[in-house]
Amino acid sequence: MAAKYIILDTETTGTEQNDRIIQLGFMVLDARDIEVHNDFFSTSVPIGIRAMETHGITPEMLEGRPLCKDSFSYKRLLELNNSENFLIIHNAPFDLGMLQKEGFEPQMKVIDTLRVAKHIYCNEEAHRLQYFRYKLGIYKEEESEATKLGITIKAHDAIGDVLVLKLFLTKLKNEVLKLFPAQNSIEKMIELTNTPIFIKSFTFGKYKGKTLEEVASSDAAYLRWMLGGMENLDEDMKYSINRVLGI
Repeated sequence: MAAKYIILDTETTGTEQNDRIIQLGFMVLDARDIEVHNDFFSTSVPIGIRAMETHGITPEMLEGRPLCKDSFSYKRLLELNNSENFLIIHNAPFDLGMLQKEGFEPQMKVIDTLRVAKHIYCNEEAHRLQYFRYKLGIYKEEESEATKLGITIKAHDAIGDVLVLKLFLTKLKNEVLKLFPAQNSIEKMIELTNTPIFIKSFTFGKYKGKTLEEVASSDAAYLRWMLGGMENLDEDMKYSINRVLGI
């Protein structure tokens, strides 16, 4: 059976540990057709105001909706969840973390387009999906694609973002092919998803705006303190500090 490519996004009640999925959107791509899923869910967790401000989903929109785990779309995702298929998400840890609260344990091969983009477009000032929507001119293509698939485009809407991600994936794949012409682009994106990202500059703290190399030269002790003294230090930052310190 041919592999399927599942492009997925969620909207949630918020970003904290107790928050839950209230919208699941995904497309299933194979050699023959495109399958579209877009469902809203009820939940006992109230929608945070900041989350509501971002995605525009209100409690009234969820009245009478099933729980996520009882929905057709979630059950279909479970059917697709095997090692032959590919799951494509922008910032995969967040959405996978939310899905795991519903009992979903990913068996598919995961491509995180956020991490791939940080490798491929390493000099961009941002790597958000909406940033690339405008930077790469995706907004010029999306209306015809949306019409073809019967989708309404809206920023920070799960299925709208899935459509943008589908178009972004094509551009990202083409860039991977340019940089790594001898390699399979899909396999390379999986590899890049799991490859540490070198962080060039601080975006926080007393050395904000300074490169890690500069700080390694002037205050290596601070970087060593970060490695040993900062709880929950980002794995990419750990990798980057170790690299500039030659550890």
